Amino acid sequence: MPKGIPNKRYTPEFKVMVVETMRKEKLSYCEAARQFEVSDSKRIASWERIYLTEGPEGLAIERRGRASAASGTRKGRPAKLPLKVEEDLIAENQRLRAENDYLKNLQALVLEDERKARKKRW
Repeated sequence: MPKGIPNKRYTPEFKVMVVETMRKEKLSYCEAARQFEVSDSKRIASWERIYLTEGPEGLAIERRGRASAASGTRKGRPAKLPLKVEEDLIAENQRLRAENDYLKNLQALVLEDERKARKKRW
């Protein structure tokens, strides 16, 4: 691609029209790309996938670029665990750490009492 020429952007209405026409007239991706002057047939394939999974409103969502942490949008691989399960695991981990600290302190107190009892015997 020549330097200084921006990538072509397509409106959500155009994308919906392309996908619906393609499905209604039973066009292939290549035929639809040629008819609507879209640069790549893979782009139409991705539009159709989004259209079938999310509906026509899914084509209006901006999907370019890296997600920002500030906006809260998250792209890429989804979280491995649901948020509720993750929160439960964090709470259990905190409880177990507190219990572990308590048992360590208890053991130190028991050892101290035993040392004092030995000293008193002599």
